Order: sequence, then C-alpha cells, then structure tokens
Amino acid sequence: MAKVLFVNPIIREEDDPRHVPYGMALLASIAMREGHLVQVYDANAWRAPDAVLAQILKADRWDVIGIGGITTAYRSIRHVVQMAKEVAPQALVVAGGGFLTSMPHDIMRLLPQIDVGVVGEAFVSFPELLGRLDAGSRDWAQVPGLVWRDGSGRSHLNPERPLMQDLDRLPYPAWDLFPLDVYFKNSMALFSEEGMLARRRLDVNASYGCSLICRFCFHLGIAGDLEHTVDRDGQRDVTFTYKRLIRYHSPRYVVDLVKHVRERFGVDFIGFLDENLMTMHQSSGKKWLTEIARLWIEEGLQPQCVREGVPHDPERCAGVHWGGTSHATLVSCSHLLYGYESFSPRVLKTIGKGATVETNERSLRWTMEAGIRPIPNQMIGFPDEDFDSIRDNVHAWNRLGLNALPFFATPYPGTEWYQTYKSRILGQYGGDLEAFLLDLGDATRVTAIISKKFNAVELYGLRQLMVQRDLRRIAAYEIEWNRLHRAADKEEVLPA
Repeated sequence: MAKVLFVNPIIREEDDPRHVPYGMALLASIAMREGHLVQVYDANAWRAPDAVLAQILKADRWDVIGIGGITTAYRSIRHVVQMAKEVAPQALVVAGGGFLTSMPHDIMRLLPQIDVGVVGEAFVSFPELLGRLDAGSRDWAQVPGLVWRDGSGRSHLNPERPLMQDLDRLPYPAWDLFPLDVYFKNSMALFSEEGMLARRRLDVNASYGCSLICRFCFHLGIAGDLEHTVDRDGQRDVTFTYKRLIRYHSPRYVVDLVKHVRERFGVDFIGFLDENLMTMHQSSGKKWLTEIARLWIEEGLQPQCVREGVPHDPERCAGVHWGGTSHATLVSCSHLLYGYESFSPRVLKTIGKGATVETNERSLRWTMEAGIRPIPNQMIGFPDEDFDSIRDNVHAWNRLGLNALPFFATPYPGTEWYQTYKSRILGQYGGDLEAFLLDLGDATRVTAIISKKFNAVELYGLRQLMVQRDLRRIAAYEIEWNRLHRAADKEEVLPA
C-alpha cells in the first residue's frame, strides 16, 4: 500500500480559505478505500510559511505527493512541486485538475518536477496509478488518462479515460482529513441572509456537466467535452468540444450525503458546487431537484424557519439551508447565483449561453417574487464590447435597481476564448505562457485583453464610470475615443 500525501495549494491568496477541495477529498477517500495510507496538508487553509511545508514533506517517506487545482492556483502549485522534488526526491509527484487538463504538454514542460499527470476525471485513473506503483511498476504507457514523461523528458499523453457513469459508486469525501474549523470560520456567503449567517457550511457536488457552451467557461474534462487529437507525428493532445455528457448523483445519494455531513459535522448550510444546478434540473426533465427537495423534507433537513414561515434565526433554526447556481432562463433555496454576464442583446448573442435580456430580467423578477435573493454576476471586456453595450448595462441596472461591480472577461485555459485568441494572449506576455498563467486571477482585475475595442486602462475607467452610472462621461469618452481612432469602424480585428 502506498503512502500518499495530498497537498491542497493556495487558491486565492487575497481571500480567506472558504471551500474544502471537493475533488481532492474524494480522491483521498477513494485511495483509503483501496487500502492506501493517506494524509493531507492543506496549504490553502493553513497559509503557513515554507518551513511548515518542508516539515510535512520530510514527515514520512511518501510514495506519492499529489497536487491539483484550477489554473489560478498555478503559482502555488509550481512552488509546491519544486519543494517536493527538493525535499522528498523519492516521491512520485502526481498532478491533476484543471490547470493540467487544459494543457497537459505545456504544464509538463513548464513544471519538470511533475512525474505523472492525471488528465480529466481522476476517479479511476488515480487509483489505477497507485495500484501499479504498489506492484512495483512505473510503466504508465498503458494507463488511460495519464500524461507522463520518458527518460529524455518528452511528455506522452495516453488515450482518454472514459468518464464514470454511476456516480453513486463514489464514497463520501474525506472531509475529516481537512482542517474544517478553518473553513467553518469562513462559512458565511454574502449572497443571502441565511448564507451570511451560516456557521458550519460545507459544499457538495451533486452533478457533473452543463448543457451550455459558454465561450468564457472551462469544463476541463469532466463534462464530456474533452477529446484527444493525434497529429501527423503521432503526438496526442487534448481539445475541447461542444459535446456534453451530463451525469447526476441520484437524489437519494445527495440527500444521504447531506444527512451524513449534518450528523457528522453539524452543518447548517450546503453550497452546491454544480456547474449549473438549475440547468441540470432542466436536463433531467424537471424531476431531479424536485425529488431532492421531497427527500430533503422527508428526511428532516428542511430548515425550521422555512417550515414555520418565520424569519431565519441561526440561534434556533434547525435544518440545513442550501444555495446554488442558476441560468437566467431557469428559476425553480436560500439564494441563487445568476451569471447574467451582460444586458446587451448583441453581446449576449456572441457568448453562446442562450440567454437574452428578457430572460435575464424575467429571472430576476421571478426569483425576487419567490422570496429568493438573486446574485447577478456581470462582466465587461467581451471581444465585441463597445460603448453601446456598456450603456445597455447601465440602463438595465437603473431599470432593475441593481448594483454590480463587473468582473473582467478573462480567457482562462480550457475555454473557447483561450483557443481562439491564444496568439493574441501570448503576444501580450512576450510569448511567455507561464507569465500569463502567473498573472491569472479571479477576474477582478484585467489580465490578457480580448476586447477588440478597449485596452486595460479604458476597461478599468469604463467600469468605474458604469458603477457610478456616469452616462455623461461615458458619452464624452466615446467622442474622444472616436477622435483618437479617427473612425469607430476601424476597430482592430483579432487574429484567429
């Protein structure tokens, strides 16, 4: 049996640790079920100095050091794998998750400390890797879903691993390996009164996939969108498509899981991590969430304040509140996060989501009428953003009584935007992919610009004018912009 150390990298250095890494907790549970010895060092939760990480790496003779995360964790992942090879050279360094799946060969080139990568879903590939290691083999060529390097350092991508169909075969995540007190301290989610007053929140994933094809969104191999291509030299690589494979845990599994965390950890709020909870409900024939709600009530999980129709009081409210994500065309919880993106009809047609201004506004009205507080997310800096779309957003905010600080449209690896504008993106970083990865954040600041019309200074300034509802100065700058560019119709055309 292998000794496995999982390291959860720092996700958002500027924010408190709020979410136990669900995928890592699942893989830890799977590995333990297979008989392996597992420990976790949660660097994101502890935010400790390097001396602590060094102590952990020296604490045992680890056979495997596993790490993964999304692309915005790249800086921390790079640091951890470098230290791992220095301090624990005997360990096999295994990486996975979105940062690697979106560009396996690039990551293996940038981080030579990684011995093996798990591309896409790891539920089967990772335990198979551990089994081979147990048997004394480091021949990875026959294991689907892995990227590995040969003696010369060249990376090789194996055929893709089929996605698991029966999700209910998965064990419950090994939450107890993580410092839950740290996460519980940061349970509050400022999206609803119930979320804001939460004291012991945990997150669950009830489904995998999304039927939408949003060009700004990455799925990273767990939604049926990942395919492998083979070039003329026989080199295999990943590409992302519009194909979708939607998978669900059964309502019984979901409710039993929530009962488990309620009894084991005393949770009072569940955050659904599903990529788009309401879209998944729609794809199920509008039965899935309805059945979850029925069992939620039947099993005694319905919050007392909801059952009695009284204001929420965390001191006396028994039961479990929950919140999740939705789409503007769907309203069916304590809060729903809506990705409205824009209130410009033209921009909405270009992003592939299928929403309209009318569905955005209708969902807001319906959700308010249902007593649920909707949280609208917006973005600016789309490829086709212009002064009209900027004004469309401000007019909608005034009309609907909304306050928003838009995110900046960001071409994360694994998105259609990244594939379409890759040469332009890298051109802004002198051709240095790693410089771009190190610059990526949570879209609250500008990184690579894909707007045809506006530069970084203009996007920052226009966003501030939008927040202030200063339509007069927006109009004045449009005149100035046109003067500087000689004519509005001479916009830059982005290379494919």
